[in-house]
Amino acid sequence: MADESRDPAGEGALETVDLAESAEGAPEAPEIAVQPAHAAADAGNKEREKLVGRAGIVGAGTLLSRVLGFGRDVVIAALFTRSETDAFSVALTIPNALRQLLAEGAVSSAVVPVLSLKLATGGDKTGRAFFAKARGVSLVALVVVSILGILFAEPLTDLFGAGYRATPGKFERTVEMTRVMFPYIFFMGTAAMGMAALNAKRRFAVAAFAPGLFNVALIFAALLLRRPLEERGIDGSMALAVGVLLGGLLQVLAQLPALRGIGYVGRPVFDFRDPDVREMLRRILPMTFGLGVYYVDLTLSRRFLSELGEGAQSYFFWASRLCDFPQGIFVMALSTAALPSLASFAAKGDREELAKTWAHGMRLSLFVALPCSVALAALGEPLVVLLFQRGHFDAESAHQTARALVWQGGAIFTVAAARQLIPPLHALGDTRTPVIVSALDLVAFIVLALLLRGPYGHVGISIAVAGSSFVQAALLMVGVKWRLGTLRARELVTSTAKIAAASAIAGIGGWGAARLLEGGVEGALGRALPGLAGSIVFAGLYLIAAWGLGVRELGEVAAPIRRRLARRASPGRPA
Repeated sequence: MADESRDPAGEGALETVDLAESAEGAPEAPEIAVQPAHAAADAGNKEREKLVGRAGIVGAGTLLSRVLGFGRDVVIAALFTRSETDAFSVALTIPNALRQLLAEGAVSSAVVPVLSLKLATGGDKTGRAFFAKARGVSLVALVVVSILGILFAEPLTDLFGAGYRATPGKFERTVEMTRVMFPYIFFMGTAAMGMAALNAKRRFAVAAFAPGLFNVALIFAALLLRRPLEERGIDGSMALAVGVLLGGLLQVLAQLPALRGIGYVGRPVFDFRDPDVREMLRRILPMTFGLGVYYVDLTLSRRFLSELGEGAQSYFFWASRLCDFPQGIFVMALSTAALPSLASFAAKGDREELAKTWAHGMRLSLFVALPCSVALAALGEPLVVLLFQRGHFDAESAHQTARALVWQGGAIFTVAAARQLIPPLHALGDTRTPVIVSALDLVAFIVLALLLRGPYGHVGISIAVAGSSFVQAALLMVGVKWRLGTLRARELVTSTAKIAAASAIAGIGGWGAARLLEGGVEGALGRALPGLAGSIVFAGLYLIAAWGLGVRELGEVAAPIRRRLARRASPGRPA
């Protein structure tokens, strides 16, 4: 399934990862002096030690963004009707889909690996020269796509949400929202290029914290712009479209000081004949096929939901947003932080250290993702009630969102696994495997969705997402084993078994606590207590069980925190 959970703004559905790319194989390694085995091992150990810290920086920024995003979702769910939120979901999905090619997909598959290679072999001057040319190509593509999106907003909306025509005014509102929002792709593509330079230079903080501004802009727009627009005879829901554009612009502006600090704010260079630019385009070009797969996938899911009644799109969307929260804090952060290290090891031809670093990231990812899957499946409805039930978001909305959340939440660990399986393929220059896997994943989704949407409605689409994400993760694992030569299976199986046992213990305890408190207290407090108590019990039991079972990832995640506390306790000690 298509991946919108990669969304820096946190806007997409939790669907499986589709950074669809391909290549003829790994690019030829440059002439680099071969390090002695012990030196390479030391370098690998240092990179793995830094990985959690870097992921922590990205995760902290993402946590702030997700907290703000939660506030944004609560505001939107309470202030806007289901018809308005359905329109907003589809209108934002359309430009977001193109980001897989023109923004995050291009960055992870082509810009970061090629930029990392230029920095490793030619130094900073060479890296800046390549980046200026990459930015020139990006700007041309973003301007053209933004103009086309505005011109063809109606047929695009018909493609994604034809079912809205059955409700008077709903289709027209979605078209207008799409037209206003489409330049968002220009801002997000520009921000993604800035993120590529910062990440390649191991500067993760700004790129991590900037997306929070998107949510600030939308909260501001929803609270303050709706009524003034309505007083002027304009549809009040257009406030959300204005907020999207403002949020995209703020993310670009927030990166400028950091980019200026590393010398990457020079004028773009429009040189399409440069060999490095051609290498970048060679890596991106197969994504045009992958984009076709992605669009069919995304179009069908949105089209199916648009035909399943009022609110179906919104219930699916909010379940996805709740899944984005835990996944983005650490799982996506690990993938972002790991790619430059993996690309560096690939450039040096050091596959052993690449494999160790990848396996290390996979273990840490599952340490977070598995308990999140269990928690959202076991505590779905109490959590939705706790977080969302107010205003236009009533008990029925909470129940329907929770039904979708059980399946989408249960699939978080497979999506997390896929996220960690894609970076080593990118680092090795293999973009063919993800494309093939995307096509097979699409087939799995279509079959499941067609079979399940009739008997299960919008929940059937969530079940199809979960099933296809499992297929994707399994196939990517085969691809990584083929390319890398090892999955370090014993290490991963041992770790996963312990994490799964701790998650099961926590899930049983959290579910029991939530059930005991259901209906015990009247009013808003009574609605909130089951979800709050169940979450606290789950978190406590998981940490205790992980410690008791000897889950080593607990110590690895805690190590950077202990080191930072130790430095604060000893001010004179060097960092």
